[in-house]
Order: sequence, then structure tokens, then C-alpha cells
Amino acid sequence: MNDKLVMLAAVTMVSVSSVMANAASRDYIEIVGSSTVYPFAAVVAEAFGKSTEYKTPKIESTGSGGGFKLFCQGVGQNHPDITNSSRRIKQSEVDLCATNGVKDIVEVKVGYDGIVFANSKKADVLSITLKDMFLALAKEVPNPSGSETLIANPYTTWSEVNPDLPKIKIEVLGPPPTSGTRDAFVELAMEGGCKTFDWIAAIKGVDKNQYKSICHSIREDGAYVEAGENDNLIVRKLEANPKAFGIFGYSFLDQNSDKVQGAKVEGVEPEFDAIAEGDYPISRSLYFYVKKAHVGVTPGLQEFAAEFLSEKASGEEGYLSDRGLIPMLEEEHAKFKGDIVELNTLPEKIQD
Repeated sequence: MNDKLVMLAAVTMVSVSSVMANAASRDYIEIVGSSTVYPFAAVVAEAFGKSTEYKTPKIESTGSGGGFKLFCQGVGQNHPDITNSSRRIKQSEVDLCATNGVKDIVEVKVGYDGIVFANSKKADVLSITLKDMFLALAKEVPNPSGSETLIANPYTTWSEVNPDLPKIKIEVLGPPPTSGTRDAFVELAMEGGCKTFDWIAAIKGVDKNQYKSICHSIREDGAYVEAGENDNLIVRKLEANPKAFGIFGYSFLDQNSDKVQGAKVEGVEPEFDAIAEGDYPISRSLYFYVKKAHVGVTPGLQEFAAEFLSEKASGEEGYLSDRGLIPMLEEEHAKFKGDIVELNTLPEKIQD
């Protein structure tokens, strides 16, 4: 009998401990996601920690895709409060979140960024088209014979792609598949060049999956080198190899303008005003996503989001502009500020 009482007491203590552990909450904000948004979020987090009663948020750079996987695993203090992204959330990710109980997500756009195709300042500035990028980096390309067929990418030098380009080996350092920068690059640059071939563009109306496979698949024969989620590493490698090119966000070009330079794309330089006005062809929106269920549980969560969208941070003259963020126009900025105040959430179905 005494043994049973001891066992019952032990079970009761374990149950109480479990409840207390579940009830306990973190006293800091946990953020994952995009390597492109990371430096902006880090600056805001530092300012937030110094100017408020709340602790400085903890941020991990996992890539946009990796961030959504972590964010969508569940609700509760064992899961991130925010995920940063250099692209908009996909319907498949909304569905994954919902499956795991993450059903109320607040979407916040913070501004814009351009994707640059850069090289060392020790080399000449490149002028390139989207068609050139596609032919240089696609896994399969249109047959040079002119027939409407695809072949494995045969090009080894830039001059083989276009005689106006330098006669050097094609070597491009870029982000992995988990990166939002990679997603945006294949959608804006690769697909932009792919659809210049009318017969490939026509496939989209017949078989979207085949069209996407053609336009979004990057070659795997060594010409494109996955350099991880660390864009600063790409910058260092370009410094060491003036014949290579790299793909990363405008903010990293802006912060390393003494070391690297951006190529002209379709004749347009990757400059602040050109990106802000939509003239630069490879530009995208930057976001972060907040779990509404964590607001009021994780201290300072809504306040941090408001700080990110404050005029002093992401406004036209905000401190993030000095770091390379392209600010939204006033009306759009006000809209997302309002979404934070009202905690407006995404619908179950979004437009990809």
C-alpha cells in the first residue's frame, strides 16, 4: 500500500512539473528565417533591447524556407515567435502551419530589396541580360541548333552564352534551395530569361509544372556553387576570386561597396532609387511573420513588430535605409503598421 502511495505521489509530482514547464514562458523573443532580413532584424533587435524594458530578441539565420519549417512546427514557447522571409509565404507553408495548429499568422512587409549579380571590384563591371543568366545557369537550355528541344547545359564560358560577355569560366556562388534569395532569383531572373523563348513560354498554358521545371532548375555540374546562407561568405570568396560572380541581396552590396560591384541587369544598375521605383528587374519584397497566439505570452512581441515598422526604423528616413533596406511608400507602410496594431491575420488561402 505504501509503495502504491509513493508511486502515486511520484506520478502526481511529474504531472505538476509538466504543467508548470508548459505554463512557463520565455522572457525573450525568438526569431528564425531569412539571411537577407537577418541584418535588418538584428539592428532593430539591438535598438529594441536598449530602448525598452524587454530583452534583446534572439535571432537565428536559417534561410527563408528553413525558417518556415521551424515556425510552422507548432504553437508554444518551444517554437519561434517570428520568422523572417525574403519572399512571401507559400500556400504549402500556410497549410503546413495549419496542420500543426499555427492558424493565426500576421504578415508584415518591411520594405524592398534587390538581388544583385556581383563580382570583385578588381574585375570589370558586367552588363548582362536575364536571358544570359538563364542560359548560363539553367540545368537544361534550348538547343543551340534552333530546334524547339532542350539539352543539358553545354556552356562552360560566358562568351559561349553571349559573345559580348567575357571569355572566362562560368562560376557563380549562390544561395541553397532553402534560401528566399534563391527562390526569388529563379522566379525573377531565371524565369524572366526563360520566357524570352516563346515556345517555352507557351508551355506554361499547357503544363505549369513542366514550365516551372524548365525555368527554375539550376545546373548541378559545378558552374553554380551553393555557398550556404551566409552572404558575407560569398563576398569574401568574390574578393579572393575576381573571375567568379555571386548572388545576394542589395544590402550586402551596399555594405561591401569597397569590395564588390553589382552588374547592370537589362542595362539597369542595382541602385537604391532604381529598386525603389521598380526599374531594376530583380527586386523583391521582404517580410516577417508573427504568431498571433504568442502575442501576450512572449513579452514584447507586438511591441517589437511595431518597432520594426516604426518611422524611425523602416520609414523613408529610417535607420534601416542606412543599412540598405528600400523603404515602402507611405501608404503601404501605414497599411502594415495597422496590421500589427490590429493583429490582422492571413486568410486560409493566399495568392501565390
